[in-house]
Amino acid sequence: MKLWQKNYSVHADIERFTVGRDRELDLLLAKYDVLGSLAHIRMLTHIGLLTAAELQQLAPALRRIYQQAKAGAFVIEPGVEDVHSQVELMLTRELGEVGKKIHAGRSRNDQVLVDLRLFFRAEIQEIAELTRDLGTQLLTLAEQYKTVLLPGYTHLQVAMVSSFGLWFSAYTESLTDDLQLLQSVYSIINRNPLGSAAGYGSSFPLDRRMTTELLGFEELNYNVVHAQMGRGKSELFLAFALAGLGSTLGKLAMDVTLYMNQNFGFIHFPDELTTGSSIMPHKKNPDVFELIRARCNQLQSLPAQVSQLTGTLPSGYHRDFQLLKEQVFPAIESMKSCLRIATFALSQIQIRTDILEDDKYLYLFSVEEVNRMVLAGVPFRDAYRQVGADIAKGTFQPEKAIAHTHDGSIGNLCLPEIQARQDAILDAFHFAKAQGKLAALLEA
Repeated sequence: MKLWQKNYSVHADIERFTVGRDRELDLLLAKYDVLGSLAHIRMLTHIGLLTAAELQQLAPALRRIYQQAKAGAFVIEPGVEDVHSQVELMLTRELGEVGKKIHAGRSRNDQVLVDLRLFFRAEIQEIAELTRDLGTQLLTLAEQYKTVLLPGYTHLQVAMVSSFGLWFSAYTESLTDDLQLLQSVYSIINRNPLGSAAGYGSSFPLDRRMTTELLGFEELNYNVVHAQMGRGKSELFLAFALAGLGSTLGKLAMDVTLYMNQNFGFIHFPDELTTGSSIMPHKKNPDVFELIRARCNQLQSLPAQVSQLTGTLPSGYHRDFQLLKEQVFPAIESMKSCLRIATFALSQIQIRTDILEDDKYLYLFSVEEVNRMVLAGVPFRDAYRQVGADIAKGTFQPEKAIAHTHDGSIGNLCLPEIQARQDAILDAFHFAKAQGKLAALLEA
């Protein structure tokens, strides 16, 4: 069955090629297709294209289909092109002619746009909450190990004194930047395209503001051509947000992998969180963090993939958009998987507390010594030269006490401020509002 079925059959090879992975990937959209239809039929009743009696038939049937989809029991049957066709087929089988009426005022173009917006909205919420969990885990570690010192590097050379508190909380603050970008993407996606039809509106007197309210969208995509141009652009914005998270998480994974190396030996994990070698019995490999690093490198290429697919297209709908699902859906799942496993693994990290007792880190304190001399009244340049001369002669013996007090330094990590910023960004998503509207649609 196809929503565009006419009095001829498409060649089987054409069918296979054009449908592609839609049946598989559309299963992820089934719940959201039903939600869009529930809002649409309420609006059709409001403008007189459905009767109240017909609404009373359609709404419960759609809610039953929603429960099937939620339970993982929804199936797109052989010969059925996509999720939209399957839902309409199921309604028509159960209710007869009234099932055929739900498509009035819609095109598959705006139907899939709504499905994707609702799907992306839910996925962004899950990603944001997983990001919060990782950020909170890192802040907990920062507080726990805030007094444990760590070498800081520039050019991969020993540079200045750092701490585990600085290291862990730096990544939480970086994740808050990523959350800010994700929140901006959510705000753009959280607009209603329904009613744009094939991209040029409809001669029916559709109440687009009503469906906006019913589906919990923040506002409309007002211009119907613009609504259709959101296909591809929404995916591109989301790709940038995923790439941003990938940049932060990939760098953290690289640090962890480096610090586990025996030449560093700063951190360890329980044996059960590592893997071994088929030939070297001593090996405890950081495969989890290597795979996080690899996946995050893949995610950082996602904006280029989306751009290459859509960047040269004119306005209007094009079948090219179908392939976006194959790029973006697995990327979303990959990001969620990385966030979950990183949070779990880091909850069991083991920290070495005596790192700076090794003489190879002696020069980490050179800047501290220069600063002490400056505080005692020695001009900075003279102090710099004196410490440099002591290092050259091999007589440098610094004090190792650290007294950093300014905001964001070793002695003043500003952890409550970082936590407050994370919480404020999460509050700005207003997830509860959208959830409440969708829950109301599903009430009998």
